[in-house]
This record gives sequence, structure tokens and C-alpha cells, in this order.
Amino acid sequence: MAKIKKKIKTIKVNADKCNGCRTCEVMCSAFHATPKYSSNNPARSRIQIITDRLADIWLPVFAGEYTASECTGRNKYVIDGKEYAECDSCRASCPSRDLFKEPDSGLPLKCDMCDGEEEPICVKWCLVDALSYEVREEEREEEPKLGEMEIGLQALADRHGMQKILDTIVRLSKKG
Repeated sequence: MAKIKKKIKTIKVNADKCNGCRTCEVMCSAFHATPKYSSNNPARSRIQIITDRLADIWLPVFAGEYTASECTGRNKYVIDGKEYAECDSCRASCPSRDLFKEPDSGLPLKCDMCDGEEEPICVKWCLVDALSYEVREEEREEEPKLGEMEIGLQALADRHGMQKILDTIVRLSKKG
């Protein structure tokens, strides 16, 4: 394994500062409209404010990976005297809820940190500084990612053995 330096980009959420203004949702949906800023539909936003108005809870949550299965977690957490359901902080687009799905097609949405921008639009427009953007470098041990060719060769080697692949390459190179 090789040591690889990676830039880790994160959006830090301070839920205690969030007042539920939803500016982040509006700006995110406008930024991701085609063409940019041509429409505004917060249902298309990659950030959603989970709310419980009676309990004065406003929790910004970002779209994460799609999962085809529904989780079984139905736990509740109490943080600073406020109760949160496990689904409230889940970033997944899943079958059990409509969050983080494109409203017209139903395709899952994922936060891309507004790729190409200096910082995510939601952070830039957060009026109460509940969102902050952090970039740090981490050194990790990772196996290098295999390309398409390597994956194909690995599958052939697993199925037929490396010697058979080498014999075939030698035989083919003599024909050419």
C-alpha cells in the first residue's frame, strides 16, 4: 500500500446557530439549476433543513450516497436537551423518505461541494454562520485504484490463472 496525500473537504454544521432561514437550500437549488441560477426549487437542493418547529430544532443535513435498502435504525438521540430521530441526520437518499431525490425524475442527489467554486454556495450564503467550509490534507495508506484494464485483467486472472493469460499474450504477440 502506498501513502497518498488527499485533500479532505468538509462542511461543518453548527446546528445551534441555524435559525431555519433556508437560504442555503434556495441558493443550492439555484446553483444546481440548468442553466445556473435559472430556477429555484428547494426540493432539488443538496442540503435540507430538517425541522421540528415546535421543539425549535433546525438541522442542516447534506445529501450523501444513494442506498437501495431501507435501514432499520429508528433510534432517538437527545443532544443539548433536544430530541433527534436517527433519520434526521442521515445523509442517504433511500426508499424510506423523499429527501435528496430529484423531484421530477426521482434520481438521487448528492452534495458535490459546488465543484469548481472556491467554497460551497450554501456556506457562502449562510447568514448566521451555521455552516463553515474546511479543507485539510490527510496522509492515508491506500491501495491504488485500479483502472478498467486492471480490473478486467484481474477478473481474467481470477478465472483462468495468470499463467494462461501470459501464454495467450505470448501467442498473440507472435501473430502480430
